[in-house]
Formats: sequence, structure tokens, C-alpha cells
Amino acid sequence: MEHAFTWTSLLPFVPDHTAMATLVALLLVGVAYVARRQLASVADPVVPDGTLTVRNCLEIFTEQIASIVESILGHHGRRYVPLYATFFLYILVANLSGLVPGFSPPTSNLNVTLGLGICSFLLYNYYAFAQQGLAYLKHFVGPVWPLAVLMVPVELVDNFVRPVSLALRLYGNMMGDHLVLEIFTDLTKVVVPVVFYILGAFVSLVQAFIFTLLSVVYLALATAHDH
Repeated sequence: MEHAFTWTSLLPFVPDHTAMATLVALLLVGVAYVARRQLASVADPVVPDGTLTVRNCLEIFTEQIASIVESILGHHGRRYVPLYATFFLYILVANLSGLVPGFSPPTSNLNVTLGLGICSFLLYNYYAFAQQGLAYLKHFVGPVWPLAVLMVPVELVDNFVRPVSLALRLYGNMMGDHLVLEIFTDLTKVVVPVVFYILGAFVSLVQAFIFTLLSVVYLALATAHDH
């Protein structure tokens, strides 16, 4: 998708989506560093700060993600909270970056969203093999062995389509959202675009949530046991 002007286009030999994806990652690393410094500076890390700080915000966010992950995976799902919290936070900030004038969201580029989808795919398969070993392959056979010749192709297609569906869903929604915002901003300049900024922020939040939730569900399906 072409944009009229972006600050990242001033960087030579670096595609806009690559520059923005890197910028978002560096921003989150900086925020994490500040929160870590705040956490290390207190006498009792269990006691929250008296005012709203970066540390408090991230702790609240982490608790919310932990409750979602544990509601799907059970209590053992807490070990996956750092992974899926990172997914959600990265995608959310990447989506919201498109609301800043002069920047385009990296998630409006299929290369970025497909990379995220492939990461989700590789991770849930990795954890499934780590927990179950070769027994994980039983998921592709199905409960009735004589039907394996039918189930294996279906299950393989289903699994390999997942990263593509994650990528296309996120890409399509963010590209469309950013395009609508650009059109109405160019046409109306003031007042009216505010409504689309609000809608854009809502879409950014929903799409980050959907991507993360589906990734957790895929992990739950992959690591489920027969019982």
C-alpha cells in the first residue's frame, strides 16, 4: 500500500514497513527498560507504586493477559504469558502507530503480518512437540485410525492455513482502516477525521486481541491431550 508521505521514507534503502516494525520494537524495548528500572528501584516489588507509572501500567496489562491465557490453557498457561503478552503489545502499538501523522502501521503490510503469523505457527508447534514429543502427531491422525488417510490431509491443510489466515485478517483490517483514515483526513481535514481516529484506535485494539486470542487457542488445541 502506498502512502503520501511517511517519515520512515526518508531512510534510504529501508522499506517503510521494515523501519516501522523496527521502530515499534525499539520503543517497546525502551518502555520495558524503564519499567524494569522502576521495579528494581523499589524496596518491595510486590507493593505497587503510589502513582501511575510505566511499571504499574505494564503490571495491569500483564494481569489482564494472564487471565485470558489461563482461562484458555489453565493454570499452567502462565508460562506462556510473556510470549502472548508480547504478541498483543507489539501488534497493538504497531496498529496504533498508523494513527500518528506521518507514520504508517507496519501491520498494513503483508510481509509483517505473515511474519507474525508464521511465528505463532512455529511456536505452538514447537511447544506441542516439546510437551508431547512424537505423540503430537496423533492430532493429525484423529481418534479413528482407519480414517487417518482422510484426516491427515485435512489436518495438515488446517494447520498450514492458520498462519495465512492470521496474516490476512490483520493485514486486511489494518490496511483498510488506514486507507479510510487517510481518505477522510484528506477530504475533511478537521472534525470528521476525529471519529475515524476513534474507530481506528478501536479496530487496532480489537485486531491485536483477535490475533493473540486465536494464537492462544491454536496452542491450546496443539497441546491438548486425549483425555
